[in-house]
Amino acid sequence: MHLFEELDDRLIALLESLSPSEWQHATIVPAWNVKQIAAHLLDTALRRLSFDRDGDTPSQPPIRNDRELAAVVNGMNARGVEIYGGLSAHVLIALMRFATRELHEHFLSLDPDAPARFGVSWAGEAQSAAWFDIAREYTERWHHQQQIRLAVNQPGIMTPRLYKPVLDCFMRALPYTYRGVDAQPGAIALLRVDGEAGGDWFLERQHDGWALMSEDSGAGRIVSTTTIPEEIAWRIFTKGIDRRSARERVTITGDQQIGAAVLGSIAIIA
Repeated sequence: MHLFEELDDRLIALLESLSPSEWQHATIVPAWNVKQIAAHLLDTALRRLSFDRDGDTPSQPPIRNDRELAAVVNGMNARGVEIYGGLSAHVLIALMRFATRELHEHFLSLDPDAPARFGVSWAGEAQSAAWFDIAREYTERWHHQQQIRLAVNQPGIMTPRLYKPVLDCFMRALPYTYRGVDAQPGAIALLRVDGEAGGDWFLERQHDGWALMSEDSGAGRIVSTTTIPEEIAWRIFTKGIDRRSARERVTITGDQQIGAAVLGSIAIIA
């Protein structure tokens, strides 16, 4: 929670620095330019306040699976970008100041251990604790801002302070990602992000599935080590790089199938 204000202050400063032409730069999101990603960040903040804080949830048919959830989210995202992408940069930034301040205050009002209104579906959870849902929201705001920074060649948020929590949250998708990966109980897949903000995460095969650990328990054996440069780690989890390109930059030792399964991880809904 203490990072939201800093992250969004950097977003607003970034947007204020953009030239008219930079607002139109293409990004790694095929359908969106810089302004459209900014519009998406504004839309999701306002929508989160309406749904989560104010309880104003639009009526819709029951969502029965991940595919239907993605379709609903994609539809809402497209409508939001169309609406807010038509605003002037000045108005968009002013609304972003309001929305992010209100969103921070809302999150601070929540009990982090209480059930969240939204489960973190990419981790396979129908019900999540509020702290996990808030962490997921942080990764959303971080990776979309990073997409803008990449498009306009501006550094600033790939720092251990701001980026390491994103990686730690993204790694919580791995047990769900690996649910169909076969291994003997006790097998450990070591996931290493190489860089100043990186670290090691250990995914252990247990009798009822895979479990993520922040350190090696010593009870199992490492069967694969996957080393990912920190520059592309966030892009793997957010569909920002295709699997073949990622594989060319990732080093895997040991069991190749187990080690490569991380490249299929997705830590976004749509």
